[in-house]
Amino acid sequence: MLLWLAAALPAAGQQFSPLGTWADDRGEAHVELYRCGAELCGRLVWLRSPNTPTGQLQTDLHNPDPARRTQPLLGLVIMQHFRYADDERWTEGSIYDPSNGRTYSCYLRMLQKDVLEVKGYIGFPFIGSAHRWKRVQ
Repeated sequence: MLLWLAAALPAAGQQFSPLGTWADDRGEAHVELYRCGAELCGRLVWLRSPNTPTGQLQTDLHNPDPARRTQPLLGLVIMQHFRYADDERWTEGSIYDPSNGRTYSCYLRMLQKDVLEVKGYIGFPFIGSAHRWKRVQ
């Protein structure tokens, strides 16, 4: 009981919740952010092009693990280990890019109720790429 209560406390000060479904800023994918224990995770739940030109489901072709290259992209967990820090920020996470098979350090920051900044980076947060995702209603 106390462990559950302690896990809920860090997010108590947040004004906006990142839980829900988000559209990326290119309109190519929707990612569902959900609780996984005391952390946040995210999975692909919609793709503009879920199938290959031959009609097969898109798979994780660029995964560095050859055994995982046949897993479908839909439902794939691409975001993990986010913990609430402060100031509407979720840090210490990672984001996987199935288009190149690379995993990046990442943080999330709620800019508004329906606007989420997602920043992936290597090494230092100031060296990276920030994107603004919009909540899917």
